[in-house]
Amino acid sequence: MPAKTMNDAQAGPAVPADVPAEAVTPLIRGIAVLRRLTEADGTLSLSGLERATGLARSTVDRITATLARMGYVRLDGRDVFLAPRLMELGNAYLAALRLPALLDARADALADELDESVSLAVGDRDGIRFIHQATRRRAMSLSFRIGDLLPAERTAPGPLFAAEWTEQDWRRWRERRAADPRDQGFPALPPRERAASDEEFELRTARAAADGWALDDQLIEPGLVAVAVPVRDPATDRVACVASVVSHTSRHTAEHLRDTLLPRLRSAVAGMEHDLRQAPPPAAGPPPSGLATWTGASKLELGREFIESLARGLTVLTAFGEDRPALTLTEVAKATGLARATARRALITYEHEGLVAQDEHRRFTLTPRVLSLGFPPLSRTSLPQIAHPHLTDLAARLHESTSLAVLSESGREIQYTARVATTRVMSVNITVGTRLPAHATSLGRVLLADLPEPGRALGDLRPLTPRTLTDPPALTRVLDQVRAQGYALVDEELEEGLRSIAVPVRDRAGRVVAAVNTAMHATRRTVRECVEDVLPELRTTAARIEADLHVAGRFRRVPVT
Repeated sequence: MPAKTMNDAQAGPAVPADVPAEAVTPLIRGIAVLRRLTEADGTLSLSGLERATGLARSTVDRITATLARMGYVRLDGRDVFLAPRLMELGNAYLAALRLPALLDARADALADELDESVSLAVGDRDGIRFIHQATRRRAMSLSFRIGDLLPAERTAPGPLFAAEWTEQDWRRWRERRAADPRDQGFPALPPRERAASDEEFELRTARAAADGWALDDQLIEPGLVAVAVPVRDPATDRVACVASVVSHTSRHTAEHLRDTLLPRLRSAVAGMEHDLRQAPPPAAGPPPSGLATWTGASKLELGREFIESLARGLTVLTAFGEDRPALTLTEVAKATGLARATARRALITYEHEGLVAQDEHRRFTLTPRVLSLGFPPLSRTSLPQIAHPHLTDLAARLHESTSLAVLSESGREIQYTARVATTRVMSVNITVGTRLPAHATSLGRVLLADLPEPGRALGDLRPLTPRTLTDPPALTRVLDQVRAQGYALVDEELEEGLRSIAVPVRDRAGRVVAAVNTAMHATRRTVRECVEDVLPELRTTAARIEADLHVAGRFRRVPVT
């Protein structure tokens, strides 16, 4: 993977002079594409990417084709969308960091106790990045996305991190402030409305160092207030992360937040630090192997449109994990299946891009900047958003409408949360939000079957057609069969002439959280054809949705509606 290829002169702007000679140019450009997509909230047209990156259109086409092959983006006509699988890069950093897994339960409990949003953040050079969010569901929601980068001086956690900055850190901060006085380089924030002196933040930092906590009194935007306390690493006594309670002036002034909620935040932080002291070492598991073995086959299939050096370079980030927070070059090469020289050039590139750091023992670690590769917009992805492109593909294969549904709060109805309809003279007319009796639908039976029998709220089993099953013991036997066989087929029980078949969608814990189905007029496919032809397609689609859901849900709760 040389720094330049024969086509570099035509590919786009020249590589800056400060780029190491052994850096991988296609990898640098791929990172730029992912960052521009992130800044655009997850989607841009191909021409928009061309303008945003300054790359030639042919280069953008090849990069996005490669990323699509990896499952990191989705191409829809002329538009490019970030895809949930890209979150595996940020997941690698969060797993290696371990803090979200160790501390998120206490952060969530504090949010429930206070009925306010609670955040965990880490320092990222002269800014902060969020690694966990426990939010409140209100009309006026106060939270940032996991991975969002904020300038240290406009946050409550910032002074607590700055209290440990070196002179070099302060110099870099002043240079950034001079170059970007309105904070336009921070897409997660509104531009700064008023100028603030450097001395103001320096005073806040000194006060935070003395007090052991810090306030944000509407520094980000009018009305937003926060109080923050550092969580210290028991091994070094340095700040590992900062916990913040975020509210609005309609609920708390900054002073009231300090006086009433700070003691409870401090108590929660003491518990977090206890958890860090008591945490067992991560269980040693077999390292990943052969992560890049598929690239050769992809290159043969796609030819020039597949940039093998980009794909191989991105696999390097996935070599890190909970029991592999720091890796030597040899260990990275072994985990990825890459040649040592190839892994070395990728690591040189990442070090230049600020995505990895090297310690005095020549071990590499991921930095918080890895979260800049798509994580913020994807961290708000819901299950219907994850499912929709897969339902679209299924509908195109079957030439039938497809749907995703969940159980209602009562457990007696299903609610449609995603749907892709096909164009037919005679079609099933259902829209997102529609509710139907669970007992008489294939979707409902899949969802009910996963519940323990005492927890099933079957409700009024009224007949909807002459074929509707209304006998509770008989329905219980059917649900047991559905659970055993992994699908439900309902034949003209909801409406005469309507036949449907559904399969479950399971979360990372194996619980059924939704169901996918297709419905059709009974004359179009026999029951046997539904089982032999449609069921395998449904299962393939459910498996693809689950794969994305499991990546997206590793460090956050994915909303199912």
